[in-house]
Amino acid sequence: MGPTPDNVNRDPRNYLAAERTFLAWIRTGLALMGFGFVVARFGLFLRELQAQRGGPPAHSTAASLWFGTTLIGVGVLVNVISAWNHVRGVERLNRGETAFDKPSPTGIAVALFLAIIGLGMTAYLLFGLK
Repeated sequence: MGPTPDNVNRDPRNYLAAERTFLAWIRTGLALMGFGFVVARFGLFLRELQAQRGGPPAHSTAASLWFGTTLIGVGVLVNVISAWNHVRGVERLNRGETAFDKPSPTGIAVALFLAIIGLGMTAYLLFGLK
């Protein structure tokens, strides 16, 4: 007797796969928040480094604070959306639906956001440094 659609849907491997995907999204959100914290504190680090060298205080534009805070906010948003998507996915599995026939909009949005961040950082390094 082969697997019926109902047996396939109740397969624990489907739930465990959903759990692994959820945990991967949590790691992504935490990484964004950690990176955001580092970026937000980078301006403070530069000012302290300049003060230790005895030079004039480093000019702060507060860009690192705002940029870092934005990354932290995006990390929080990724975690909230991933939790919501996980709950919806498990509910679909419980209803017997197995088709995940479209790409993850959250994944695409995060990938595009990070690509834009990467381009901005590249432009800053190439053209923003004096």
